[in-house]
Amino acid sequence: MTTENPDHSNDFAHMARAIQLAQRGLFTTDPNPRVGCVLVQDGKIVGEGWHQQAGEAHAEINALRLAGGRAKDATAYITLEPCCHHGRTPPCSDALRAAGISRVVVAMEDPNPQVAGQGLAQIKRAGIETRSDVLQAQSEALNPGFIKRMRTGRPFVRCKLAMSLDGRTAMASGESQWITSEDARCDVHRLRARSSAILTGIGTVLADDPSLNVRLNTNETVQQPVRVVLDSQLRMPMDARMLSLPGRTIVCCTKVANPEKIAVLTDVGVEVHCLPTENSHVSLPALLDFLGREEINEITVEAGATLNGALLQAGLVDEIIVYMAPLLMGDAARGLFHLPELNTMDQAIKLQIVDMCAVGADWRITAQVF
Repeated sequence: MTTENPDHSNDFAHMARAIQLAQRGLFTTDPNPRVGCVLVQDGKIVGEGWHQQAGEAHAEINALRLAGGRAKDATAYITLEPCCHHGRTPPCSDALRAAGISRVVVAMEDPNPQVAGQGLAQIKRAGIETRSDVLQAQSEALNPGFIKRMRTGRPFVRCKLAMSLDGRTAMASGESQWITSEDARCDVHRLRARSSAILTGIGTVLADDPSLNVRLNTNETVQQPVRVVLDSQLRMPMDARMLSLPGRTIVCCTKVANPEKIAVLTDVGVEVHCLPTENSHVSLPALLDFLGREEINEITVEAGATLNGALLQAGLVDEIIVYMAPLLMGDAARGLFHLPELNTMDQAIKLQIVDMCAVGADWRITAQVF
Protein backbone atom coordinates (compact mmCIF):
# COMPACT_ATOMS: atom_id res chain seq x y z
CA MET A 1 0.00 0.00 0.00
CA THR A 2 1.53 3.32 -1.10
CA THR A 3 0.14 6.81 -0.73
CA GLU A 4 0.22 9.23 -3.59
CA ASN A 5 3.68 10.61 -4.28
CA PRO A 6 6.48 10.26 -6.75
CA ASP A 7 8.99 7.46 -6.97
CA HIS A 8 11.60 7.44 -4.23
CA SER A 9 14.47 5.50 -5.75
CA ASN A 10 16.52 5.22 -2.56
CA ASP A 11 13.75 3.73 -0.42
CA PHE A 12 15.01 0.18 -0.85
CA ALA A 13 18.63 1.07 -0.06
CA HIS A 14 17.69 2.91 3.14
CA MET A 15 15.35 0.12 4.20
CA ALA A 16 18.11 -2.40 3.62
CA ARG A 17 20.23 -0.41 6.07
CA ALA A 18 17.37 -0.42 8.59
CA ILE A 19 17.19 -4.22 8.28
CA GLN A 20 20.95 -4.44 8.91
CA LEU A 21 20.45 -2.44 12.10
CA ALA A 22 17.53 -4.62 13.22
CA GLN A 23 19.75 -7.70 12.93
CA ARG A 24 21.92 -6.32 15.74
CA GLY A 25 19.08 -7.16 18.12
CA LEU A 26 18.85 -10.77 16.92
CA PHE A 27 19.97 -12.22 20.27
CA THR A 28 18.49 -9.71 22.73
CA THR A 29 15.01 -8.36 22.00
CA ASP A 30 12.71 -11.18 23.17
CA PRO A 31 9.79 -11.09 23.53
CA ASN A 32 9.76 -8.00 21.34
CA PRO A 33 10.47 -8.00 17.59
CA ARG A 34 13.82 -7.01 16.06
CA VAL A 35 13.38 -3.55 14.56
CA GLY A 36 15.70 -1.04 12.89
CA CYS A 37 15.20 2.62 11.91
CA VAL A 38 17.06 5.04 9.64
CA LEU A 39 16.32 8.79 9.39
CA VAL A 40 17.25 10.49 6.12
CA GLN A 41 17.35 14.23 5.46
CA ASP A 42 18.14 15.54 1.96
CA GLY A 43 19.55 12.19 0.96
CA LYS A 44 21.86 11.90 3.97
CA ILE A 45 21.42 9.66 6.99
CA VAL A 46 21.01 11.83 10.10
CA GLY A 47 20.00 9.19 12.62
CA GLU A 48 20.06 5.43 13.09
CA GLY A 49 18.78 3.11 15.79
CA TRP A 50 17.62 -0.38 16.61
CA HIS A 51 15.66 -1.98 19.40
CA GLN A 52 18.15 -3.55 21.76
CA GLN A 53 16.15 -5.06 24.62
CA ALA A 54 12.55 -5.33 25.85
CA GLY A 55 11.71 -2.44 28.17
CA GLU A 56 14.29 -0.15 26.56
CA ALA A 57 13.77 2.44 23.83
CA HIS A 58 12.43 1.30 20.48
CA ALA A 59 14.41 1.72 17.26
CA GLU A 60 12.61 4.94 16.31
CA ILE A 61 13.40 6.61 19.63
CA ASN A 62 17.09 5.70 19.42
CA ALA A 63 17.29 7.11 15.89
CA LEU A 64 15.45 10.31 16.88
CA ARG A 65 17.80 10.86 19.82
CA LEU A 66 20.80 10.59 17.53
CA ALA A 67 19.31 12.91 14.93
CA GLY A 68 18.12 15.60 17.33
CA GLY A 69 16.83 18.66 15.45
CA ARG A 70 17.88 17.18 12.12
CA ALA A 71 14.88 14.85 12.31
CA LYS A 72 12.53 17.68 11.26
CA ASP A 73 11.22 17.04 7.73
CA ALA A 74 13.26 13.83 7.50
CA THR A 75 12.05 10.48 6.16
CA ALA A 76 11.94 7.61 8.64
CA TYR A 77 12.66 4.10 7.33
CA ILE A 78 11.44 1.50 9.82
CA THR A 79 11.40 -2.28 9.45
CA LEU A 80 8.10 -2.58 11.34
CA GLU A 81 5.11 -0.27 11.63
CA PRO A 82 5.55 2.17 14.56
CA CYS A 83 3.66 1.23 17.70
CA CYS A 84 0.70 3.41 18.68
CA HIS A 85 -0.08 2.10 22.17
CA HIS A 86 1.36 2.50 25.64
CA GLY A 87 3.28 -0.64 26.61
CA ARG A 88 6.57 -0.61 28.50
CA THR A 89 7.38 2.52 26.47
CA PRO A 90 5.26 5.35 24.99
CA PRO A 91 3.93 5.19 21.39
CA CYS A 92 6.56 5.70 18.70
CA SER A 93 3.91 7.17 16.38
CA ASP A 94 3.58 10.11 18.76
CA ALA A 95 7.36 10.60 18.90
CA LEU A 96 7.66 10.64 15.10
CA ARG A 97 4.93 13.27 14.80
CA ALA A 98 6.42 15.40 17.57
CA ALA A 99 9.86 15.31 15.89
CA GLY A 100 8.43 16.72 12.65
CA ILE A 101 9.06 13.65 10.48
CA SER A 102 7.59 14.35 7.03
CA ARG A 103 7.49 10.83 5.61
CA VAL A 104 7.41 7.31 7.06
CA VAL A 105 8.38 4.21 5.08
CA VAL A 106 7.84 0.81 6.68
CA ALA A 107 8.73 -2.69 5.55
CA MET A 108 5.59 -4.26 6.97
CA GLU A 109 2.58 -3.64 9.17
CA ASP A 110 2.79 -4.82 12.76
CA PRO A 111 0.86 -8.10 13.26
CA ASN A 112 0.30 -7.20 16.93
CA PRO A 113 -3.49 -6.69 17.26
CA GLN A 114 -2.77 -3.63 19.42
CA VAL A 115 -1.20 -1.98 16.36
CA ALA A 116 -2.21 -3.77 13.11
CA GLY A 117 -2.29 -0.72 10.85
CA GLN A 118 -3.33 1.77 13.49
CA GLY A 119 0.16 3.22 13.84
CA LEU A 120 0.29 4.09 10.14
CA ALA A 121 -3.28 5.39 10.28
CA GLN A 122 -2.39 7.81 13.09
CA ILE A 123 0.62 9.05 11.14
CA LYS A 124 -1.46 9.58 8.00
CA ARG A 125 -4.08 11.53 9.92
CA ALA A 126 -1.31 13.87 11.02
CA GLY A 127 -0.60 14.65 7.35
CA ILE A 128 2.58 12.57 7.12
CA GLU A 129 3.18 10.70 3.88
CA THR A 130 3.53 6.92 4.28
CA ARG A 131 4.71 3.99 2.24
CA SER A 132 4.67 0.33 3.27
CA ASP A 133 5.71 -3.10 1.96
CA VAL A 134 9.28 -2.06 1.16
CA LEU A 135 11.47 -5.18 1.56
CA GLN A 136 8.62 -6.85 3.42
CA ALA A 137 9.91 -10.41 2.95
CA GLN A 138 13.30 -9.48 4.41
CA SER A 139 11.64 -7.84 7.39
CA GLU A 140 9.40 -10.85 7.99
CA ALA A 141 12.49 -13.10 7.97
CA LEU A 142 13.81 -11.16 10.96
CA ASN A 143 10.83 -12.02 13.14
CA PRO A 144 9.19 -15.34 12.20
CA GLY A 145 8.41 -16.14 15.82
CA PHE A 146 6.95 -12.78 16.78
CA ILE A 147 4.81 -12.72 13.64
CA LYS A 148 3.50 -16.25 14.15
CA ARG A 149 2.77 -15.68 17.85
CA MET A 150 0.86 -12.48 17.11
CA ARG A 151 -1.19 -14.18 14.39
CA THR A 152 -1.80 -17.62 15.94
CA GLY A 153 -0.86 -17.43 19.62
CA ARG A 154 1.83 -20.07 19.11
CA PRO A 155 5.62 -19.85 18.66
CA PHE A 156 7.59 -20.61 15.53
CA VAL A 157 8.97 -24.18 15.87
CA ARG A 158 12.35 -25.10 14.42
CA CYS A 159 13.77 -28.63 14.68
CA LYS A 160 17.57 -28.76 14.74
CA LEU A 161 19.22 -32.07 13.91
CA ALA A 162 22.67 -33.43 13.13
CA MET A 163 23.02 -36.40 10.84
CA SER A 164 25.44 -38.47 8.81
CA LEU A 165 25.36 -38.59 5.03
CA ASP A 166 23.13 -41.67 5.28
CA GLY A 167 20.62 -39.88 7.49
CA ARG A 168 21.59 -41.25 10.92
CA THR A 169 21.68 -39.30 14.17
CA ALA A 170 23.25 -41.82 16.57
CA MET A 171 24.70 -45.29 16.64
CA ALA A 172 22.42 -48.12 17.75
CA SER A 173 24.03 -47.84 21.21
CA GLY A 174 22.92 -44.21 21.43
CA GLU A 175 26.43 -42.79 20.92
CA SER A 176 26.21 -39.50 18.99
CA GLN A 177 29.07 -37.23 20.08
CA TRP A 178 30.25 -35.82 17.85
CA ILE A 179 28.66 -36.34 14.43
CA THR A 180 29.38 -32.82 13.19
CA SER A 181 32.45 -30.59 13.32
CA GLU A 182 33.30 -27.87 15.81
CA ASP A 183 32.32 -25.25 13.20
CA ALA A 184 28.83 -26.72 12.99
CA ARG A 185 28.52 -26.84 16.78
CA CYS A 186 29.48 -23.15 16.97
CA ASP A 187 26.81 -22.42 14.37
CA VAL A 188 24.26 -24.25 16.52
CA HIS A 189 25.04 -21.93 19.42
CA ARG A 190 24.20 -18.94 17.22
CA LEU A 191 20.94 -20.69 16.38
CA ARG A 192 20.29 -21.14 20.09
CA ALA A 193 21.14 -17.48 20.71
CA ARG A 194 18.32 -16.26 18.46
CA SER A 195 15.84 -18.66 20.06
CA SER A 196 13.42 -17.76 22.82
CA ALA A 197 13.44 -21.33 24.12
CA ILE A 198 15.16 -24.67 23.61
CA LEU A 199 12.78 -27.63 23.82
CA THR A 200 13.82 -31.19 24.56
CA GLY A 201 12.36 -34.38 26.00
CA ILE A 202 13.20 -36.15 29.22
CA GLY A 203 14.77 -39.00 27.22
CA THR A 204 17.44 -36.64 25.90
CA VAL A 205 18.02 -35.24 29.39
CA LEU A 206 18.52 -38.74 30.84
CA ALA A 207 20.77 -39.86 27.98
CA ASP A 208 22.91 -36.77 27.38
CA ASP A 209 22.46 -34.41 30.37
CA PRO A 210 22.52 -31.33 28.09
CA SER A 211 23.01 -27.75 29.30
CA LEU A 212 20.79 -26.21 26.57
CA ASN A 213 22.43 -22.80 26.96
CA VAL A 214 24.35 -20.49 24.63
CA ARG A 215 28.14 -20.56 24.66
CA LEU A 216 29.62 -18.20 22.07
CA ASN A 217 33.31 -17.48 21.63
CA THR A 218 32.57 -13.78 21.04
CA ASN A 219 31.76 -10.68 23.04
CA GLU A 220 28.22 -10.52 21.66
CA THR A 221 25.45 -9.85 24.16
CA VAL A 222 23.07 -12.79 24.39
CA GLN A 223 19.76 -13.27 26.16
CA GLN A 224 19.86 -16.91 27.26
CA PRO A 225 16.91 -18.96 25.96
CA VAL A 226 14.43 -20.60 28.29
CA ARG A 227 15.04 -24.34 28.75
CA VAL A 228 11.84 -26.37 28.29
CA VAL A 229 11.70 -30.10 29.09
CA LEU A 230 8.78 -32.37 28.25
CA ASP A 231 8.64 -34.75 31.22
CA SER A 232 5.19 -36.29 31.55
CA GLN A 233 5.99 -38.40 34.65
CA LEU A 234 8.57 -36.04 36.22
CA ARG A 235 11.65 -38.20 35.86
CA MET A 236 13.94 -35.16 35.87
CA PRO A 237 17.08 -36.04 37.88
CA MET A 238 17.89 -33.52 40.58
CA ASP A 239 21.56 -33.52 39.56
CA ALA A 240 20.79 -32.61 35.92
CA ARG A 241 23.32 -30.10 34.66
CA MET A 242 20.72 -27.58 33.50
CA LEU A 243 19.24 -27.25 37.00
CA SER A 244 22.44 -25.62 38.25
CA LEU A 245 22.60 -23.04 35.46
CA PRO A 246 21.24 -19.48 35.62
CA GLY A 247 18.10 -18.62 33.69
CA ARG A 248 14.67 -20.20 33.41
CA THR A 249 14.04 -23.93 33.27
CA ILE A 250 10.47 -25.03 32.60
CA VAL A 251 9.39 -28.65 33.07
CA CYS A 252 6.03 -29.62 31.56
CA CYS A 253 4.28 -32.67 32.99
CA THR A 254 0.80 -34.20 33.11
CA LYS A 255 -1.71 -33.69 35.89
CA VAL A 256 -1.02 -37.17 37.28
CA ALA A 257 2.65 -36.36 37.95
CA ASN A 258 4.12 -36.74 41.44
CA PRO A 259 3.19 -33.68 43.57
CA GLU A 260 6.14 -34.29 45.89
CA LYS A 261 8.57 -34.14 42.95
CA ILE A 262 6.87 -30.92 41.79
CA ALA A 263 7.61 -29.38 45.20
CA VAL A 264 11.25 -30.51 45.13
CA LEU A 265 11.83 -29.10 41.64
CA THR A 266 10.09 -25.85 42.52
CA ASP A 267 12.36 -25.47 45.55
CA VAL A 268 15.43 -25.41 43.29
CA GLY A 269 13.91 -22.80 40.97
CA VAL A 270 12.35 -24.97 38.28
CA GLU A 271 9.00 -23.82 36.90
CA VAL A 272 6.76 -26.90 36.77
CA HIS A 273 3.56 -26.73 34.72
CA CYS A 274 0.94 -29.48 34.49
CA LEU A 275 -0.58 -29.42 31.01
CA PRO A 276 -3.43 -31.30 29.33
CA THR A 277 -2.75 -34.91 28.38
CA GLU A 278 -2.97 -36.71 25.05
CA ASN A 279 -2.27 -40.49 24.90
CA SER A 280 -0.71 -40.38 28.39
CA HIS A 281 1.75 -37.68 27.31
CA VAL A 282 1.73 -33.91 27.46
CA SER A 283 -0.45 -32.60 24.63
CA LEU A 284 1.86 -30.96 22.08
CA PRO A 285 -0.74 -28.41 20.87
CA ALA A 286 -1.41 -27.50 24.50
CA LEU A 287 2.34 -27.13 25.04
CA LEU A 288 2.65 -24.62 22.18
CA ASP A 289 -0.42 -22.72 23.38
CA PHE A 290 1.18 -22.49 26.83
CA LEU A 291 4.53 -21.32 25.48
CA GLY A 292 2.78 -18.71 23.37
CA ARG A 293 1.17 -17.33 26.52
CA GLU A 294 4.66 -17.24 28.04
CA GLU A 295 5.64 -14.87 25.18
CA ILE A 296 7.99 -17.41 23.59
CA ASN A 297 8.58 -16.39 19.97
CA GLU A 298 10.97 -18.96 18.51
CA ILE A 299 11.54 -22.51 19.75
CA THR A 300 14.49 -24.63 18.71
CA VAL A 301 13.83 -28.31 19.30
CA GLU A 302 16.91 -30.34 20.25
CA ALA A 303 15.48 -33.77 20.92
CA GLY A 304 15.41 -37.37 19.81
CA ALA A 305 13.53 -39.02 16.96
CA THR A 306 10.38 -39.62 19.04
CA LEU A 307 9.64 -36.01 19.97
CA ASN A 308 10.79 -34.70 16.59
CA GLY A 309 8.53 -37.20 14.84
CA ALA A 310 5.54 -36.45 17.07
CA LEU A 311 5.83 -32.71 16.44
CA LEU A 312 6.20 -33.22 12.70
CA GLN A 313 3.24 -35.59 12.41
CA ALA A 314 1.10 -33.22 14.47
CA GLY A 315 1.80 -30.46 11.93
CA LEU A 316 3.53 -28.29 14.53
CA VAL A 317 6.96 -27.86 12.89
CA ASP A 318 7.63 -24.77 10.77
CA GLU A 319 11.27 -25.29 9.87
CA ILE A 320 13.89 -28.04 9.94
CA ILE A 321 17.61 -27.32 10.10
CA VAL A 322 19.87 -30.31 9.48
CA TYR A 323 23.64 -30.30 9.88
CA MET A 324 24.91 -33.07 7.61
CA ALA A 325 28.35 -34.55 8.24
CA PRO A 326 30.47 -36.51 5.72
CA LEU A 327 30.07 -39.78 7.63
CA LEU A 328 28.38 -43.11 7.05
CA MET A 329 26.94 -44.73 10.19
CA GLY A 330 25.21 -47.83 8.84
CA ASP A 331 21.77 -49.42 8.79
CA ALA A 332 21.56 -50.10 12.53
CA ALA A 333 22.07 -46.46 13.50
CA ARG A 334 19.13 -44.26 14.53
CA GLY A 335 17.18 -42.00 12.17
CA LEU A 336 16.03 -38.38 12.31
CA PHE A 337 12.30 -38.79 12.93
CA HIS A 338 10.18 -41.58 14.35
CA LEU A 339 7.29 -41.63 11.86
CA PRO A 340 5.55 -45.01 12.15
CA GLU A 341 2.32 -43.84 10.52
CA LEU A 342 3.92 -43.17 7.14
CA ASN A 343 3.46 -46.22 4.91
CA THR A 344 2.90 -44.90 1.38
CA MET A 345 4.42 -42.15 -0.75
CA ASP A 346 1.25 -40.06 -0.65
CA GLN A 347 1.70 -39.84 3.14
CA ALA A 348 5.22 -38.45 2.80
CA ILE A 349 5.79 -35.08 4.50
CA LYS A 350 6.80 -32.53 1.89
CA LEU A 351 9.56 -30.01 2.54
CA GLN A 352 10.96 -27.05 0.63
CA ILE A 353 14.70 -26.53 0.91
CA VAL A 354 15.24 -22.78 1.24
CA ASP A 355 18.94 -22.70 2.02
CA MET A 356 22.01 -24.93 1.85
CA CYS A 357 25.49 -23.84 2.82
CA ALA A 358 28.82 -25.26 3.95
CA VAL A 359 29.68 -24.93 7.64
CA GLY A 360 33.22 -26.11 8.09
CA ALA A 361 33.39 -29.71 6.87
CA ASP A 362 29.60 -30.11 7.13
CA TRP A 363 26.53 -28.84 5.30
CA ARG A 364 23.62 -26.94 6.85
CA ILE A 365 20.28 -27.57 5.16
CA THR A 366 17.28 -25.39 5.98
CA ALA A 367 13.84 -26.61 4.93
CA GLN A 368 10.34 -25.32 5.46
CA VAL A 369 7.50 -27.73 6.16
CA PHE A 370 4.41 -27.50 3.94
